[in-house]
Amino acid sequence: MAGNPSVNKRRSGIAVLVFSREKIYGCDFEACGGCRTDCCRRDKPAIGPAFINDWRNGKITLDNIAKELGVSKSTVSRALSGKGRIGEATRQKIQAYAREQGIWQEKKQKEDPVRTENIAVVIPMDAYSTNVPFFQECLLGISEMATMLRYNVLITIGTPNDISNVQRLVEKKQVDGIVLLRDLEHDRLLQYLTEIHFPAGLSGTCDYEEIIQVDIDNKAASNSLVSLLIGQGYRRFAMLFGEMSFRVNQNRCQGCYDALDKYGLSRAHQLCYSDFDNTELLNSIISDMFAGKVECIICGDDVICTKVMSALQAEGYRIPRDISIASLYNSANLNCFSPAVTAISVSARQVGNVVGRQLINSLRGEAYNAKTNLGYEILLRKSTGKMYPV
Repeated sequence: MAGNPSVNKRRSGIAVLVFSREKIYGCDFEACGGCRTDCCRRDKPAIGPAFINDWRNGKITLDNIAKELGVSKSTVSRALSGKGRIGEATRQKIQAYAREQGIWQEKKQKEDPVRTENIAVVIPMDAYSTNVPFFQECLLGISEMATMLRYNVLITIGTPNDISNVQRLVEKKQVDGIVLLRDLEHDRLLQYLTEIHFPAGLSGTCDYEEIIQVDIDNKAASNSLVSLLIGQGYRRFAMLFGEMSFRVNQNRCQGCYDALDKYGLSRAHQLCYSDFDNTELLNSIISDMFAGKVECIICGDDVICTKVMSALQAEGYRIPRDISIASLYNSANLNCFSPAVTAISVSARQVGNVVGRQLINSLRGEAYNAKTNLGYEILLRKSTGKMYPV
């Protein structure tokens, strides 16, 4: 196929193209931009995926190349553009032929994007208004790890219906990654970050495989605590959970019900209050509990437990003699109460450490765990121990 470019010859009414080593024209995809000059000669190879884009002049086309190599036109296009699926052997064959003709070379790899060495942490709007220690401890853990790995931490506020703060950080390229501290059902922010393939971590669990997730098995932990209480002889429970759009509350609630089912206790004989956030209704709820002969109150988290303990003690109830109480999450908020409250202990600081490290490792191209389940400890204390002297 050496020699000068030849004209088309006809054989049985079919146009036959003779290739030239000097210059090959045609190809209806990405070109070097200089296809009508000598930049495409062998002694001056094109830059980038430089098949010559001069098909408008009626010269060589993808069909001609495909026939020469015995493959389809679309296969040639995929092999040389790098887009679409194609067998590796076929890709190499087409690319080697094109490279030999001096009409194509591999794209230069794009330079790595400039790193800001910043990560953002999205704090829920209610983190401080409701005094939730988990978020503060988790943020501290993230900051510790980021400092150790020479990253900076930016803090922004997030709400379920407004993700503009995070969008602004992403679009202005002010951060390399995002950490969310709450797992919501149908979370708009998680959906947005996944759709644009932006690096993100979550202190919780979600359905998006791209998101780095660090959590404990809240369902199993709740199941274990309620199972232990049933083993102590408790049979009638009242359960209070916060916002049920939070996955953590969904999992804790399901864990409690699983324990009841496992021991054959009827769900209908238990009281369950979900989406609890109105303290003004608490006294009425407590009255209902005593009317229903509830033996033990299960609080969905430390914030709810603090409110219930305060209300019970304000009314003069004796814990655990009159009624027992336990929390599905322990925090420093519960340390001020006497008797000490039975609770599930999780290190929020460790959660922050781990999610921070895994996200930064992924940003650096290092090995990381996409999903991590941390351990928990059940603290059996006097608030659920009728056998303990009070």
